[in-house]
Amino acid sequence: MESRKGFDTTILLLAVVLTCFGVVMVYSSSSIMAEKRYADGFFFLKRQGIYAVVGFLIMAAAMRFDYLHLRKLAVPFLLFCVALLAMVLIPGIGSHAGGAARWIRLGPVSVQPAELAKLGLVIYMAHSLAKKKEKVKNLANGFIPYMIVLALLLALLLLQPDLGSAMTLGGVAMIMLLVAGTRLTYLVSIAIIAAPLLYYAVMTVDYRRRRIMAFLNPWEDPTNTGFQIIQSWIAFGTGGLGGNGLGQGKQKLFFLPEAHTDFIFAVVGEELGYAGVFVVTAMFLVLILRGIRTSLTAPDDFGRFLAFGLTLLLGLEAFVNIAVVMGMLPTKGLALPFLSYGGTSLLTTMLAIGLLLNISSHAPGEVR
Repeated sequence: MESRKGFDTTILLLAVVLTCFGVVMVYSSSSIMAEKRYADGFFFLKRQGIYAVVGFLIMAAAMRFDYLHLRKLAVPFLLFCVALLAMVLIPGIGSHAGGAARWIRLGPVSVQPAELAKLGLVIYMAHSLAKKKEKVKNLANGFIPYMIVLALLLALLLLQPDLGSAMTLGGVAMIMLLVAGTRLTYLVSIAIIAAPLLYYAVMTVDYRRRRIMAFLNPWEDPTNTGFQIIQSWIAFGTGGLGGNGLGQGKQKLFFLPEAHTDFIFAVVGEELGYAGVFVVTAMFLVLILRGIRTSLTAPDDFGRFLAFGLTLLLGLEAFVNIAVVMGMLPTKGLALPFLSYGGTSLLTTMLAIGLLLNISSHAPGEVR
């Protein structure tokens, strides 16, 4: 395929700004805790800084790599992700933390296969949907095979357990199928079948059930199950409109759990106020809109589905994280793209951005 000149500069600029801002916020939200835990206030900053540099290199490489070559790698990469998800469950290979086995430790770093699996599913579905075209409306050959693949991935994620990633993966797959033209009756039928299974997965596991109860009424148990969301609300409340100033937040001082990971957005709210919250949210919204535009202007079906899937994945994760931190959804362990501390999350996000930029460079000149 002949490449066009230039990438979507808006996507590129937003990715750079959000990543650099994320490194700053990781330091702001973790320095005190890192000093106490590791006797090094720069512990998380140094790691996230390295992840960011590597991420930019990955993004740059993906920008130059013709995305059409991914079609040959779609199935092998998905199988690789399945193997990693299975390896996590093997004692001695999978790394346990917080009662879950979600990581594979490689020396000083840990890899979270769930993040790679999300990317793997999007690439596989983009390739397969582009190949099947109208056949996706067929139940036996066009819908059920996707459900088998999805069921395998969800089963491995639930065994970790990682319900948040499982629900994200399921949501991305269903929306991609809907956009591809799958009959709505198939999706509704799957939703009806999945509803009692989801209810069972949540309500029969004690900590998940307590999270739901805490979401409905966090003040019923403010020092235990409702503690995290209450502390998050306090962070937003004390931040007010203009915030307390970068680095001046108090909730990160051992009040707000996971301040540098899942709840980093609450630190943004406390230190930069609702103004900062609005700016960050607006950047995510513009990024999503530009990603959708890239999908609409892609020159082939694979590029359209891939750009849409990647945009959907980033947008859904950002929406869920922000909604959780603000108390609009039950607490789930999902990172905020670009901002939350974590190597695998940031690197896969930067790879997704690089692929989006690659696809944008092939848009016809007149629509740029």
